[in-house]
Amino acid sequence: MDLRFGDSKPTDEERAAVDALLGPPESSWEGADRSDSDLRWARGGREARERRDLLLPGLHAVNDRIGWISEGALDYLCRRLTVPPAEAYGVATFYAMFSVKPRPATVLHVCTDLACAAAGASELCAGVEARLGLGSGVSVERSPCLGLCERAPATLAIRAGDPVRTAVSAPATVERAVLAASAPDSAPEEPSAALAVPQAGRAGREELVLLSRVGVVDPASLDDYRAHGGYTALRQAFAIGPAGVIREVTDAGLVGRGGAAFPTGRKWQATASGPDRPHYLVCNADESEPGTFKDRVVMEGDPYSLVESMTIAGYAVGAHKGYLYLRGEYPRALERMEHAIGQARARGLLGDDVLGQGYAFDIEIRRGAGAYICGEETALFNSIEGYRGEPRSKPPFPVEKGLFGKPTAENNVETLVNVLPILTTGAQAYAAIGTGKSTGPKLFCVSGSVDRPGIYELPFGATLGELLDLAGVRKRLRAVLLGGAAGGFVRPDELDIPLTFEGTREAGTTLGSGVVLAFDDTVPLPRLLLRIAEFFRDESCGQCVPCRVGTVRQEEALHRIVDRTGAAAASDIALLREVGRAMKDASICGLGQTAWNAVESAIDRLGAYE
Repeated sequence: MDLRFGDSKPTDEERAAVDALLGPPESSWEGADRSDSDLRWARGGREARERRDLLLPGLHAVNDRIGWISEGALDYLCRRLTVPPAEAYGVATFYAMFSVKPRPATVLHVCTDLACAAAGASELCAGVEARLGLGSGVSVERSPCLGLCERAPATLAIRAGDPVRTAVSAPATVERAVLAASAPDSAPEEPSAALAVPQAGRAGREELVLLSRVGVVDPASLDDYRAHGGYTALRQAFAIGPAGVIREVTDAGLVGRGGAAFPTGRKWQATASGPDRPHYLVCNADESEPGTFKDRVVMEGDPYSLVESMTIAGYAVGAHKGYLYLRGEYPRALERMEHAIGQARARGLLGDDVLGQGYAFDIEIRRGAGAYICGEETALFNSIEGYRGEPRSKPPFPVEKGLFGKPTAENNVETLVNVLPILTTGAQAYAAIGTGKSTGPKLFCVSGSVDRPGIYELPFGATLGELLDLAGVRKRLRAVLLGGAAGGFVRPDELDIPLTFEGTREAGTTLGSGVVLAFDDTVPLPRLLLRIAEFFRDESCGQCVPCRVGTVRQEEALHRIVDRTGAAAASDIALLREVGRAMKDASICGLGQTAWNAVESAIDRLGAYE
């Protein structure tokens, strides 16, 4: 793509898609027909540049309507926002869900990641490709994790149009996937989110805290949510004030549930203390770690809890605007959250005067578009701002200069919904759950070779064996992957590991975001490691050399040794260790720093290539 605007023109439909988002252009400087007044002065440049953050929604608008983004559509969007075409092209090509080349209006994404691979994704993909060959009007794309691991294997069909149509098939067969792609409106309805919570239908449900409403309340009904304790926590927050909320969260010992385990109270206090204004709150709902789906289940089954939690967090840190950055592969979660935010706004629970307390707060949803790296907080900020989702160097940290260069508190869905029981039961009662260093309940995503895959809620300190007993391990257990692709493997004789941040560290592994993938002895481990390497190679943003080159070299070495063992693989294993150390020590963000973890643990703990 040239640095200059080209001669390509948008079609009427492409123009309509952009105008529906941005409104009609006011002058020829924005793409309207030229008038005499336009020749005398330029108008709207600064105002348009201040809307740069609408670039990603604009790309979504065109891609949703047409199915791909043409040069003419991109040029028109760039004129409307005063964005250089080369920069917009770099953003459009950064995301896996966009295409800048013509393709059919219907795209069928077939998950080939860890849980689905163990459930026969290769055979499913081959069967679908055979049925939907050339001329079918469907583009079949092999996809990283779709966040449907409890129902693996999974597919997601997206048909462009006005409106865009989607259909999920999980567990998928060739026939169901083809039906979903051929007639999205006729595909069977997705099962209730409650089916992803095995504990919901068993004795002991009363012990659930974070998942207590999933399967009990109507996710579309604000009244039902309030009848089951909804908005009690927000009223308590207003009663004790912002400083009181932060004090309760700090005393409760809440730490981030995304894997870093940073104290939430410290993050909120640092953001609230920032002298620069305005402050922002960002909810990271772009869970793209293979094997992770807990945030999706919460948003689909209890969406108002996230709206209330974000409102409390915004109040605590002094923010009046919150952004919910939601995975592009989660169509039902998007629908549920849009409805919940709209209902809360209509009932005075969002807007200029929340609950009549004189506090203004609102939430805007921003959709991701298929980039694992955007789960890193600063890459997420760049994505919202309309730039490539590449991580920033730290310091400065987000609490000082985050979204739009302002103090920003960023938390994931699970972290935020933990604030509700803290305020309703008190910090002391919450801290009594779990262990001294890891307090409260934790959500675990269990999938793979188990009888009852799904989301499990247990107090910190339960062992890995206790969790797998609940899920029911099938056949002979070969290995357990903790933390997803960025985590590490453990052996079947290590199931007494306590599921806490400190316990897994002492065991030489990681808890991560709570992924637990069980694999029996029918799963070919070398092929699994190769899939992990392919994932990191695909998802590296390419910004830093250690990760950009290292992930490629890691995959190449695993390709060479995947069918070899013993002495024949020794030289490549030595190379893997050298590359892994370089990525861990020198990569700019967690992707490169953890890309070697699973492979290293498989070699050292499981003897994968002996």
